[in-house]
Amino acid sequence: MVVKLQRPILVGGLGLSFSLWILENMHHSMVQVGEFGLLSLVAVGGGLWLFKPNRGKNASDIFDGMPVNRARVEEAIALTEVVINQLASEAENHPALKTLREEVNQLFFELDRQEIKLAVTGGKSVGKTTLIQVLQQNLASVEFNETAPLFVEAGEKSDTATSEVNQSDFVLFLTNGDLTDSEFQSLQQLKAANQPAMLVFNKQDQYLPDERASVLLSLKQRMQTNVVATAVSPLPIKVRKHQEDGSLQEWMEQPAPDIQQLTQQLNEIVAQQKQQLVWTTTMRKAKLLKADAKKLLNQVRRDRATPIIEQYQWIAAAAAFANPVPALDILATAAINAQMVMDLGGIYQQKFSLEQAQTVAGAMGSLMLKLGLVELSTKAVSTVLKSNAVTFVAGGVVQGVSAAYLTRVAGLSLIEYFEQQEIALNSEGGLNLDKLRQTLQNVFVQNQQIGFLQGFVKQGVKRLLPEASQGKIIASETVA
Repeated sequence: MVVKLQRPILVGGLGLSFSLWILENMHHSMVQVGEFGLLSLVAVGGGLWLFKPNRGKNASDIFDGMPVNRARVEEAIALTEVVINQLASEAENHPALKTLREEVNQLFFELDRQEIKLAVTGGKSVGKTTLIQVLQQNLASVEFNETAPLFVEAGEKSDTATSEVNQSDFVLFLTNGDLTDSEFQSLQQLKAANQPAMLVFNKQDQYLPDERASVLLSLKQRMQTNVVATAVSPLPIKVRKHQEDGSLQEWMEQPAPDIQQLTQQLNEIVAQQKQQLVWTTTMRKAKLLKADAKKLLNQVRRDRATPIIEQYQWIAAAAAFANPVPALDILATAAINAQMVMDLGGIYQQKFSLEQAQTVAGAMGSLMLKLGLVELSTKAVSTVLKSNAVTFVAGGVVQGVSAAYLTRVAGLSLIEYFEQQEIALNSEGGLNLDKLRQTLQNVFVQNQQIGFLQGFVKQGVKRLLPEASQGKIIASETVA
């Protein structure tokens, strides 16, 4: 196999002496890694403030964490535009660009919206339609939206209902009793997304007084937040009236809806928190739109990065297969990985110097050794090779295919890591080794499926062995 080495790091790395420089400097690399490199990690979808436990919360105080103001929302929209513009610069004809730009422009109009969008959600037959009909008579400047049933069969979440909830400023979550696990998880997701919501215990009139109090207490304890009990459409009650002539007259009477507490709290929220609600919704929409644009950008970059990883994995395979000294195999692989770090960093706007790339490669190599990935990959490759009766060249092939496999894992891990970085104008910051370690583990597990390994080993054998040897392998497989 002929491999052209036109990269300066590759040429220098493959010509190194048999010294164990890379092993001796692993620890040093780990120490130095914080002095250069990658953009500091900022969580994708940052700004998702968790609702904190808070007993006795007032109706007008529905926001937890840092309050949202206009300046913060405008900053979030600007960051969304940065991602969209980056996508345009890297894929100017991307079919989603027009829609993304229309949606980000709409966010500026959202900032000054005067009408509150209120979603009424919950499972089936909890009284959503009736509640909206009653509330429409008591609340002004509110646009009501009844979502689709929140759950489909077997408690599965409805994507339609979730989308409708995300577009609203405030959510009334209806339940007819103590929460099911699906309802509880849905409420937790609303809180995690900073979605202002109120839990409404509807149809309370269908419980005896002691049972009603018990359910209400359980809801407040589980959610640790404000819960309002209602009876939007109370059950008819029997009325008896004694007549002057001594007769008894009976009839069924429909009580008025019991929603006074709910109406009072909603009026307070609309009056005092309207602007805050609109800004919070706009902020959430901006973050969701940025995440969508980032996902498209990551796919564009991954399409460009994948061939680079494949190129370097087979270069690493050839270097390890041809080199009889294991120590030099490590040196060659480290040199190849360093060049790959630079090339992938260029795609993901993470610029590295030669020294920085070498340090990143060294840090990844050290992590692989500490996690036991080198030994595990060698065993896995050896198992597949033995199952195909490749024993006469097993040593060299194992080294070559293992080097290719580890190079692939390193490249895919870098892609996963880079995709979590914020789009920025520079890449100053430190490498988060804990995050990289977890990413390495996850990628390694994802690429351990036996079907993938068998296909990967076959590719490696075809690239490393002469055609005559490949024929023997195929013949042995046929006999087996």
